Amino acid sequence: QVQLVESGGGLVQAGGSLRLSCTASGRTFSISAMGWFRQAPGKERDFVAAIKWSGGSTYYADSVKGRFTISRDNAKNTLYLQMNSLNPEDTAAYYCAARYGTGVYTARSDYSYWGQGTQVTVSS
Repeated sequence: QVQLVESGGGLVQAGGSLRLSCTASGRTFSISAMGWFRQAPGKERDFVAAIKWSGGSTYYADSVKGRFTISRDNAKNTLYLQMNSLNPEDTAAYYCAARYGTGVYTARSDYSYWGQGTQVTVSS
């Protein structure tokens, strides 16, 4: 089992930046990848970014490429999401997720462990 706790959400003006953090605990040695997903009210939970725990390969949704950067600190078991040039369409609850094993890293169904979410609100 893996436990995930996110932090760093908040209210920011359009064009601003935020950095989200997610700390993992428990059986972290088996994690193969971690990712960020987001869910706006009344919408599906969508993929944002993912990173392989070994090697550090990254994956991004087209909507955030060039604006968001995912990174991890293996020693601290912490995942980050640096979000720049935020716009109101980025407003959502952001969820950290972790998975074991190999496969697609962009599908919600591939992740077994989820955090409680942190709210990001971008005002225009």
